[in-house]
Amino acid sequence: MNKTLIAICTLAAAVAIAAPDADAAGRVKAHGATQNAEGGITGGRASAARGPNGGAALRGRALKTDGQGNGQAASGGAYRGPNGGTGARAGSTTWNADGSAQHQSSGQWNGQNSSGTTQGGFVRNADGAVSGGRTTSATGMQGGSYNADTAYGNGTAQRSVDATGRNGNSYQSTIDATKGEGVTRTATCYDPNGAVIPCSK
Repeated sequence: MNKTLIAICTLAAAVAIAAPDADAAGRVKAHGATQNAEGGITGGRASAARGPNGGAALRGRALKTDGQGNGQAASGGAYRGPNGGTGARAGSTTWNADGSAQHQSSGQWNGQNSSGTTQGGFVRNADGAVSGGRTTSATGMQGGSYNADTAYGNGTAQRSVDATGRNGNSYQSTIDATKGEGVTRTATCYDPNGAVIPCSK
């Protein structure tokens, strides 16, 4: 599965990003599917584009099933802006005939104003119970930062945030939620020296 995705994304990337002429622009697409030995379908698709000012983008997706209700899929994409900013994302999902499933995804970007990453996923059991989480981090080019973690499962959810502005002031918060009991939230702000200050709205 992952080899299939890598192959179609590599083909798209070669066309979209490695073109020798910076002024060249165009688009290419490819797709296909076939029945596999397990009695399901194996397929994929990819596309890539290049703009006249140096920007480029690509994306690909691959899928495999076994004809028995089980399967997996993976997808990914990437871009480069005309000003040099870049970004990418990738994800994969697996599902089973008993109703269970797993998903994971991640992404990253690097631009003129900020850069960051995010990753997370979830698991669904055969009985329908779902749990998962996500982590995100970002940094501003002028010094600010943002970090957040989210987790959920078994009727509860938690989220924490830690952010710092370019002036050095910082913000920390936590949110806890429980099904049937409600939500509690705490937030505290600090100046650059670590002293507690009022949090602005």
